[in-house]
Amino acid sequence: MYKSVIKPVLFRKNPEEAHYFTFSAIKKIFHLPLVNKVIDKLFAYEDKILEREVFGLTFKNPIGLAAGFDKDATLIDEMGMLGFGFIEIGTLTPKPQEGNPKPRLFRLPKDKALINRMGFNNGGVDGAVSRLSNRKTKVLIGGNIGKNKNTPNDQAESDYLYCLETLHPYVDYFVVNVSSPNTPNLRELQEKEPLKKLLLAVKRANDRKSKPKPILLKIAPDLTEGQLDDIVAIIQETHIDGIIATNTTIDRSGLSTKAKEVNHMGAGGLSGAVLKDRSTAVIKYLADKSNKSFPIIGAGGIFTAADAIEKLEAGASLVQVYTGMIYEGPSIVKKIKKGLVQYYRS
Repeated sequence: MYKSVIKPVLFRKNPEEAHYFTFSAIKKIFHLPLVNKVIDKLFAYEDKILEREVFGLTFKNPIGLAAGFDKDATLIDEMGMLGFGFIEIGTLTPKPQEGNPKPRLFRLPKDKALINRMGFNNGGVDGAVSRLSNRKTKVLIGGNIGKNKNTPNDQAESDYLYCLETLHPYVDYFVVNVSSPNTPNLRELQEKEPLKKLLLAVKRANDRKSKPKPILLKIAPDLTEGQLDDIVAIIQETHIDGIIATNTTIDRSGLSTKAKEVNHMGAGGLSGAVLKDRSTAVIKYLADKSNKSFPIIGAGGIFTAADAIEKLEAGASLVQVYTGMIYEGPSIVKKIKKGLVQYYRS
C-alpha cells in the first residue's frame, strides 16, 4: 500500500513538506481508536534470536531509526510501534535553530537517495526533554548531540556538555556528531587533536554521573584510511563505547541522476542506496583495524535484509535505517527482521 498509494502522494510534495505532512498524519492516525491494534498487527514482529547485548544495553532487535528523522522526539511512541529496536533522536543543539535556508532537502529517485543540507534544524534540547519525560514506549533512545551553528569550534565543547547534562536522565546512549557536512566547519572537529579533546571532556562529564551512559561517535564516510586509523586510536585512548558509521557523504560519484540536476540541488549530505558500499567498507576497515575492540552501528544504504546482513557481517553490531524507510515504507523494519531471522536460522 505504501509504494502504490502513499508514496506517490508524498513524492508529489516538496520533500520537507512531505516530511512534516507525514509527521502530522502519524500523530493523528496512530491515536485513533483501535488503530493501534491494526498497527500492531501490521508491524509487530519479534524473535528472541534478534536480541542483542551491546555496550551494556539490551536491544530487542538490531534495527534502529537513525538520527534526523525525529530530531525533536515528537514521534517516539509512534515510531516505537513500528518495531524498531532503538530510536535515535537529534541532532539536538543547546539552543533552538532554524537550520539552513530552504529548499534544503532533495530526492534523487533514480538513485533511491536524498540530499539534505538541513543544518541541525531543531527546537533545542530542552524542548526534547519535555517530550521524552512523557513518553510511553520503552524502546531504547539514543541522543544525538551537536553544537549550534554560531558556536565557534573552540567553544564547541560547552554545547556538547550542555546537551549531555540536559538529556542524561532521558536517553539510553549518546552520539557525539561532528560529521554533518551541513554546519560550517563542523567536520574540522573530526581532526585528531580537537576530537580527542572533545571526547575526553564528554566522557569525563559522563563518568561523573551515578549511572554513566554509553558514548558513541558518529563519523563521515569521506574519511581517508589515515583518518580512520586516527579514529581507532582515539576510541581506544578515550575509552568511549563505540562508533556510528556512517553519516551522509559529500561525494557525488556513482549517481544515475544527471549531473546537471545534482549540481542544481547544491551542497549537502547524500544518503541512500549509493552510500551502501562505502559505509560498509568503512565498517569493515574499522572492525578489522581495531580487531573488533568496540561496537559499531552501521548506517548508510540499508533497504533490505541483505543490506543489513552485509553490514553485520562487515563488523556492525547494530544497524540504522532512514532513507530506506522513505523509499520502502515503514514495513521495511519488519521485512529486515524477518530476513535476519531466516538468515540466523538457515
